[in-house]
Amino acid sequence: MSKKEEIESKILDVAYKLFLVQGYKNTTMDDIAQGLAMSKKTLYKYFPGKMELLAASFDLLKKRLSLKVESLVDNQYIPFTVKLKSMLTIVASDLAPINPELLEDLRDHAPEIWKELQHYIRDSAYLRFQKLIQEGVKKGFVASHVNVSLVVFIYASAIQNLIDPKFLSQFPSEMKNNLGLTTAEIFDQAIQIIYQGILTDEAKREFQKI
Repeated sequence: MSKKEEIESKILDVAYKLFLVQGYKNTTMDDIAQGLAMSKKTLYKYFPGKMELLAASFDLLKKRLSLKVESLVDNQYIPFTVKLKSMLTIVASDLAPINPELLEDLRDHAPEIWKELQHYIRDSAYLRFQKLIQEGVKKGFVASHVNVSLVVFIYASAIQNLIDPKFLSQFPSEMKNNLGLTTAEIFDQAIQIIYQGILTDEAKREFQKI
């Protein structure tokens, strides 16, 4: 990694952490520069503005998550139930820090980045989860009567809607307060609900042992 790449990586790390804590709207380039012990003038040499930093931060997150999930799904030596459990862990750990406030900021102040994140979640669900479920059917861990495409569509739409602040705003506050789940927990439980319904009895027993 070149010196420039090292500095850019450090900038993105600090900026992303600030976005998570303060939200996009309340984080300034001054905050980011101070967090880096760097002048704002130097910061602008690497990134022209806050929006570019936000976009680059989420691009990096998506690349890292994709690499980890693809490596897991493509590994033929890992048992299916272990893959399933590991995928839940990977998704949860990478998405845990993204709170609803930041997602709402994305929707309101960075619509293009919000749209790209939605597309990424949808495409990731379709391509990677479909591949995993097909493997489960082939190996007898997923019930043969299950329609793979339908399961993936349900998962993808559930995830997109559950993390969308606008969608959640349609419901009474009592329901939203009772939900009481972080973004990562929403992903985790949505996947578990779906998979508990499609796994064979043997696979369910193995899944619970992991």
